[in-house]
Amino acid sequence: MTDSRYIGRFAPTPSGFLHFGSLVAALASWLDARAVDGRWLLRIEDTDPPREMPGARDAILRTLESYGLHWDGEVVCQSQRHDAYAAVVDRLFSLGLAYACTCSRKQLEGYNGLYPGFCRNAGHAREGAAIRLRVPELLYRFTDRVQGEYAQHLGREVGDFVIQRRDGLYAYQLAVVLDDAWQGVTDIVRGADLLDNTPRQLYLQELLGFSQPRYLHIPLLVQPDGHKLGKSYRSPPLQGDQATPLLLRALRALGQETEPQQMQATPAEVLAVARTRWRPEAIARTTTMPEADLR
Repeated sequence: MTDSRYIGRFAPTPSGFLHFGSLVAALASWLDARAVDGRWLLRIEDTDPPREMPGARDAILRTLESYGLHWDGEVVCQSQRHDAYAAVVDRLFSLGLAYACTCSRKQLEGYNGLYPGFCRNAGHAREGAAIRLRVPELLYRFTDRVQGEYAQHLGREVGDFVIQRRDGLYAYQLAVVLDDAWQGVTDIVRGADLLDNTPRQLYLQELLGFSQPRYLHIPLLVQPDGHKLGKSYRSPPLQGDQATPLLLRALRALGQETEPQQMQATPAEVLAVARTRWRPEAIARTTTMPEADLR
């Protein structure tokens, strides 16, 4: 099967080195694109400079290359896209679809992430304020290729959400929607920790007249104590000399077939076989998976 129209992407944040959880996400995205001869893009989501780690961007690129996960075209950095984000924020604000919010974190304590709408009709000036998008009292639903149907009522479960922070930095929800549309992304493969972000992105896509991509959310790897396997929690960076065993382990995390003799293969050989055998339907339909089960 081929689909030359398929455009996928991997979009890491340069807040640290790639770890095993990152590898599983990158591999799933790469295989889903390459299995149909589609394009696979690399985007660096560097919208939050205070969280960036010096040298992380270049280290991410080197690691992906050493694991055989080569991308198409130029690497795009979100830090180069501020003008595009600003133009959309200005338009949404001028149309009354977004508004200035001066709420502090302390004021929002106890609301469990649901914005109570304190500033919705306050008419605050933009200077020194965050910008929130007004959300409708509607249920947004989509069918994930692994997780099945997912639904979220934006008004009752999320509330108006931030698209530009008080410090002027642009929020993930805005940047990811604009960049996916700009790059023509047709398929998004990512971790299930972002599953509940998707309805907000569907609303933005609808509001801005963008096409809706297909979604595939893979299980999130967790430590035995339930913590996410991530850059900030006992997750060692990937080592190039461990590429073959870690690729095979990542394939098992994705429910894909591997064979003992592949331990002697090169990363390119492992990927070549995996590409022909890719079965996204074999991925476990769960949002979390114990990382220890894959050892």
